Formats: sequence, structure tokens, C-alpha cells
Amino acid sequence: MSPARPTPARRVSLISLGCAKNRVDSEIILGQLRDQGFEIVRDGEPADTVIVNTCGFIDEARRESIDTLLEAAGRKGRDIERLFVAGCMVNRYAEELAAEIPEIDGFIGLDDLAAAPQLVALGSSSAPSQSASHLVFDHTASRQLTTRGYAFLKVAEGCNNPCTFCAIPVWRGRFRSRTIESLVAEAATLEAAGATEVCLVAQDTTRYGEDLGLGKHGLARLLEALLVGTTAPWIRFLYAYPTTLDDEVLGLMGSEPRLVPYLDIPLQHSHPEILRAMRRGGGPDRYLRQLERARTLVPDLFVRTTFIVGFPGERAEHFDHLVEFVQRASFDHLGVFVWSPEPDTPSYHLAGRPPRRVATDRRKRLLDAQRGIAHERRQRLVGRVLEVLVEGPCSETEHLLEGRHAGMAPEVDGRVLINDGTADCGRLAQVEITDAFADDLVGRIVGPAGSPGVVVAGGSWAGSASESGWLEG
Repeated sequence: MSPARPTPARRVSLISLGCAKNRVDSEIILGQLRDQGFEIVRDGEPADTVIVNTCGFIDEARRESIDTLLEAAGRKGRDIERLFVAGCMVNRYAEELAAEIPEIDGFIGLDDLAAAPQLVALGSSSAPSQSASHLVFDHTASRQLTTRGYAFLKVAEGCNNPCTFCAIPVWRGRFRSRTIESLVAEAATLEAAGATEVCLVAQDTTRYGEDLGLGKHGLARLLEALLVGTTAPWIRFLYAYPTTLDDEVLGLMGSEPRLVPYLDIPLQHSHPEILRAMRRGGGPDRYLRQLERARTLVPDLFVRTTFIVGFPGERAEHFDHLVEFVQRASFDHLGVFVWSPEPDTPSYHLAGRPPRRVATDRRKRLLDAQRGIAHERRQRLVGRVLEVLVEGPCSETEHLLEGRHAGMAPEVDGRVLINDGTADCGRLAQVEITDAFADDLVGRIVGPAGSPGVVVAGGSWAGSASESGWLEG
């Protein structure tokens, strides 16, 4: 006899906003709900409860979170009955949200992920205290994966860095590493669930293990354990703080083909005066030497960074210095944020804020400068055969596949568009690059790689994996 379908009162959808670390939290919430018999449905389908997992990192992210909450609030009484809020904004702005959006029925704080089924079943909850999270969820916490072919592995929670622009330590707490044993166990579970790529994430991934007595080589020890304890073809780590990046990690990356040749090292600025005001370690010369060293240790290294423009005190000469630095460093991928005035941070009180229109213009100018660099670096790949993780049909047309080569991190670094050949979603394939643009590459499948199940043929997509049906964001 087949099990009874959940009643409508047990139907839940979730909208996840923000970074990869937030996505892991979303997957834990979904896993807890699934284990307690809730039916997870797509956003937009009729549901008893919609959960919005918010991001509060900068004002742009907060606006997106508020807009999403307001849109969901407008659906109450039509295709949804209750609205819950989760994520960073709960721990930081719960009281304000409760006052400004009375349609909100309940809150799931950063420490309450495991309690999500009980809170949702009650149908309402009061705003939690606005305090920092102190829990770290380990491999015993059920997760409902929402990605295809890859999965994020959160190795630590919180942050100890004194950056004057960031409020993450206020609501995420101090840096707390998970044990190597727990992480290897979860990585093996993710691999068994279909993850060809495991991406390590934290607020400061290269600081992993300091609080466990592993010293400055903690990330290297973790990577070694993952190489032994799993067989995932690709292992990647994101968010390398420049002052805690270990040459031993780079040496391991250069010698182990399963550690993808990719370095995400957010530098935030190049001018010494702005870096001091940000309380960031290092400087432009040290950064350039570090990049040169990394490229020596890791052949074919791909490098991503992020910068902040419009920081208080940033003058035209500071910005010009940053543009010149970007041209010298020759990054493969680059993101730019406009400084956001965060009330809980030291930079909020600094004088000399550039006008918003000036900061926005600088962001555009820096991205324009990077486009030529990115295009030139991608042109070097034309004619090469690269291993590509196929992620499914292109979002713009079903007549193309899309995927990523090892030098592209999930969700942030562009795509490889495949116009000839077929492959199963989540599998690796050999792709010859035939054209290059500033954002994307174009290629054709020329053979299988990594995992079995790739079929080479002309024509349209023949993948077997379906779209994730429970998450939007």
C-alpha cells in the first residue's frame, strides 16, 4: 500500500537568497522538513508555508530580501497561507521585520535550523533575540541538495577577521571549525548523492582548523583527508583570505589533479591607505608576489577576486591605483561591490564617503576594465580540450547545454556553452573550446571524462537529470 500523500497543510516551499553558505543553511532546513514528512514544492506552487532564507550582507542584498518578502506577503490568502523568514536578517533585523511586514508569521534563526519543522508546524513564532549564532551544523544534520552535479561543504562558521566594512561576526559569531572526520563523512555523503564536485566554503576557508590546534596548515590537512576519504573528481575551496593562504595548500593543488586549479582570493582593494582603513592585511606588492607564487606552484591556475569601491576616503587616485593593479594582476574572474554603510561596523562612522553615483560609476569602470582582460584570458583557451562539468540545458535555449570547466566556480564565473554533443547532467565531459567571450566560452563535446554515462553525438540535450524542484533563488 503506497504511503498517504501529505495534507496541504504540510506543503512547504523555500526561496534561498545570498551566498553558497546560505544555500547550505537552506538545504539543512529542507532536509529537516523532508525528514518530518513535509512535502517540498516549487516556489510558485500552492503551499501552506513559504520560507524566505534572507541575506543581510550589504544593502543591495537586504533590498532583494525585502522585495522577496513583500512579494511573498502579497501572495498570502491566494496560493500560500503562511510566511516564514530565515537567515541572516532574522538574527539582525527580526524585530524590524516583524514591525514593518506584519504578514510574517514566523522566524527561523541561524541557531534554529534543526527546529524548522516544529516552528513551521506551529504556524507562527516570535522574533528570536538578535544575537550571534553559536551552533555549527555537522554531518549528522540532514540536507536536501538543491544543486546539480556539485554540492557545497561548509567547513566552518563565523569569522574572526577585523574588516571594518563587514558585520558577519556580529550575527554569525566567531570562527568555529568543524572536525576533519565530520567533513570527510559529509563529503562522502554528498558524493554518494551525486556530487561530482565538492566545494568547500566558509567565511574564511583558509583559516580552517586554527581553533582545532591545527595551526596554519589546517586546510591542507583537511584537503589531504578529503582526497583519501572520497573519490569526487573535483574538490574546490572558496574564499581564501590573503594573509592566511598557505603555500602548502597551493603545492597540494599543483600536484593533485582532483584539487581544481582555482583560487578565489577576495582582496577588496589595492591602495595601502584604503586597505589600512579596511583593516585588511597585506598590500599591492605583496598581493602581486602572492599571485606570482601561486601561478608558479599551480600550472594553469585560474584566479577570482572581489573588490569594494566607494569606501569612505576613497579618492580618484585611490581608484586609479586599483584599476592599474587589476591590469597588472590579470585576474580571470572579478566581482565588484559598492561599499555599503553597515551600522554595526567601524566603517559606518568614517568620513569621506564618495557620492553613491561616483561609487556606482567606479564599479562600472572597473568591470569595463576587467572585461578586456577576461576576454584575452579566455581567448587563450580556444582550441584546447577542457574537462567540463555538464549542468544541463542552457537557461536561454534548450538547444544548448551549459557547464563549467575547472577554472569556473559554481554560480559566479560564467559558463561553457556546448553547441554540439550530449551528456548526462552532473557528469564530466571533454569539451573542445571553439570560441571565447568576456563572460562565457563555447565548445563541443569530443569525448567522455571522469564519470561514466557521457554519450557523444550531434544534436540536442539527452541528459537524464531533472531540474531541482524545490528551490528558487
